[in-house]
Amino acid sequence: TQPAQEDRPGIEVAAHKRKKGGRKPLDPALPREVVRYELPADQLVCAQDGSMLVGIGVEVSEQLDIIPQQIRVIRHERVKYACKRCDHGLKVAPVPLRIIPKGLFTEAALAWIILSKFMDALPLYRIAALLRRFGGDISRNTLAACVIRIGEAVQPVINLMRDVLLDSAVTQGDETNIQVLKEPGRAAQSKSAVWVQMNALDPPVRLFSYAAGHHVEHGDALWAGMRAGAVLMSDGGAVYDLIAKKNGLVHLGCWSHVRRGFVEAQEVLPKEAHGMHQPATQFLHLIGKLYAAEARAREAPQRCMRLRRRYSRVVLGQIKALLDQHL
Repeated sequence: TQPAQEDRPGIEVAAHKRKKGGRKPLDPALPREVVRYELPADQLVCAQDGSMLVGIGVEVSEQLDIIPQQIRVIRHERVKYACKRCDHGLKVAPVPLRIIPKGLFTEAALAWIILSKFMDALPLYRIAALLRRFGGDISRNTLAACVIRIGEAVQPVINLMRDVLLDSAVTQGDETNIQVLKEPGRAAQSKSAVWVQMNALDPPVRLFSYAAGHHVEHGDALWAGMRAGAVLMSDGGAVYDLIAKKNGLVHLGCWSHVRRGFVEAQEVLPKEAHGMHQPATQFLHLIGKLYAAEARAREAPQRCMRLRRRYSRVVLGQIKALLDQHL
């Protein structure tokens, strides 16, 4: 459910505009192949006076075409050289640098495997099945070994991304359950976690780290090294209170998570009981004002801090008063 934007002097909500109908145009940046259709010569005669017809323009329509994936083999031939007079002049052209030395896949193929697994969420056995369909009989174990080797190869880049994240003034954190079927010393039913971190840059740095659980000892090291006084924003979980305190960070909650609880509270009320007399509705009304202010701030970033001081601070005071009233 999207937060309502409350109308208020100085906080104008844009009027609803109906979108025009019709098909969305295709991306102009896509490569285009022009197929031209012309009338045969025997139809280029005017039926009225017998004059020859001339072109006056074209009618254009576009379709999206997809070129099926193809598998090919790159054959590397390194020329060898030798001296005609002795046995000491043997030379061979150097092999190009590769992410995986003597690896089976080109860098482009490796990129396709990684994107398929992590962006398209395809398990390795499905990627192997796709490759077989196109003519490549590659085992899942080979694919898994390549994924591990790529992970090791890009670790220096990940380290640099972490340096940028730890130097940021604002970071966001969350963690989600993940099941690991085969892990030494742990049952398959054990709950592991992927800890996600992001900063407020454009584009942001996003880091995903595996840990054996959701407790502070599993996530504390991820924020170690952040400059004191930096902001850590979370869903309000108690573990982030401990992480922020240990690393000298300011812990902020997420308004979206706050609002979600009041939405759920309002949904269980009978329809006849809805109204501004309900605490949940009152909280949603005030939180909606904060969202409206932020929407206005995005339109005029130079006035963002002034808007927050003069308007949002007052709304936050009203929210606190309402909290104290119902404590």
